Amino acid sequence: MSPSGIARQAKRAGLDAAALTDHNSALNCRTFETCCRELGILPLFGIEASTIEEAHVLCLFESVEQAEELGKIIYDKLPGIINQPEKFGDQVFVDADENILGEVGKFLTSAAEISLDELFETVDMLGGMFIPAHIDRPVFSIPSQLGFLPDMKYTALETTVMPCPVKTADTPLLMNSDAHYPGDIACRYSILEAETLSFNAIRNAIRNNRISFKNL
Repeated sequence: MSPSGIARQAKRAGLDAAALTDHNSALNCRTFETCCRELGILPLFGIEASTIEEAHVLCLFESVEQAEELGKIIYDKLPGIINQPEKFGDQVFVDADENILGEVGKFLTSAAEISLDELFETVDMLGGMFIPAHIDRPVFSIPSQLGFLPDMKYTALETTVMPCPVKTADTPLLMNSDAHYPGDIACRYSILEAETLSFNAIRNAIRNNRISFKNL
């Protein structure tokens, strides 16, 4: 999906904030910021990182620069497998008019040589939120890969179904669309009670577990 397409669909769905989290890359975040600002949507910038354990983690940031810094670190740790567009699709980053600015060489859905602990330390150092993705799913989640949720300082845990089948103790839960196609955007989402619309307000609402869910 293009950044502009995501922003337009988020606006049509009535979302106040939306995150772009490509697999192991943040190169579309800069354009995403432009598109969201024009439509009055708060953009969150991130990456769905794939660790050496083959577990997916949402890493969300306040600024494009923070997300891009993590993107550089992860890209350097990806194996040297080159993408084959005819088999796996194009890996492009684009401008607001969907003109291609460049193409990523390495295959982005590979697991990077970075552990969960190392990823957490890096995201924390950069000031981001560390949210294990789709923990209810039987593949590419921390529970599916490790068999349990290790004791870590998660910002929250993402589930795609409620009630979540994974025991999460007191860690806040988020329900996100995990959309890979435009029509799936806002098929489910989290409602956060925040005084203002900002990255820090969202993080505080999560920290205080002021969250409810909408599943369409």
